[in-house]
Amino acid sequence: MDDSDRDERLREAAANRGLKLVKSRVRTPGKGDYGRYGLIDTGGKKLLGFGSAGLTATPEEIEEYLHKGAAADWKSSLKAAGANPPARRKSRPAAQSPPPPKAEPEPEPEPPKLEIRPARPADAEAIAALVTGLGFESSAAGIAPRLAALKKAGEVPLVAERGEVIGILAWHVMPTLHRPRPVGRIVMMVVAEGERRHGVGRVLVDAACGRLREKGCGLIEVTSNVDLSGAHGFYRRLGFERTSYRFAKSL
Repeated sequence: MDDSDRDERLREAAANRGLKLVKSRVRTPGKGDYGRYGLIDTGGKKLLGFGSAGLTATPEEIEEYLHKGAAADWKSSLKAAGANPPARRKSRPAAQSPPPPKAEPEPEPEPPKLEIRPARPADAEAIAALVTGLGFESSAAGIAPRLAALKKAGEVPLVAERGEVIGILAWHVMPTLHRPRPVGRIVMMVVAEGERRHGVGRVLVDAACGRLREKGCGLIEVTSNVDLSGAHGFYRRLGFERTSYRFAKSL
């Protein structure tokens, strides 16, 4: 397991306990508190791994602390469940008439199924909100003409819809001189915050790979911001490998 995957696992485990993981900002091995961690609660109280010279906890110490806390919560829940046992039912006299049958509860409505489809002009506002959440300030008025341009190019983005649009993925086919077949690229993907970790991103990527395969691509690559370590782990789990660096310059 590489550092980014380990960090993501520790961060998720801390969040599940209502805590926040803090990692050393030192990036040079052997310097300062390189590779060390700390834990704080939602109020900012330092719980573990803070010393006068920086962070002190190892990944193993963080895991042990979180594991002990989860075990304590589990034991407390068992104790609370056993403290008030349900009262025993009194036997009903034989001559008493049986109670009337209870009405069957109304069945719960099934949640809307996830649908992956090409984006439409009417989706512009929902897409703008998702793109803004990714860190690129957008509006429906700005998204609409870009959608039209991508449709004209035959590269309409894919949206995930479950009652409403909850995810967006943009893709591109790039002919190259040094490869015999075009390169497919996933240039952007974002899922609504409340819908993450439910398989929506995986379904979007699978659909995009199918589109790019139909376009004759021999390779599919992903561009992902260097700071989005969680996204990097997601793509690795889908079989993508880091193969190169991408350099960018604003014009």
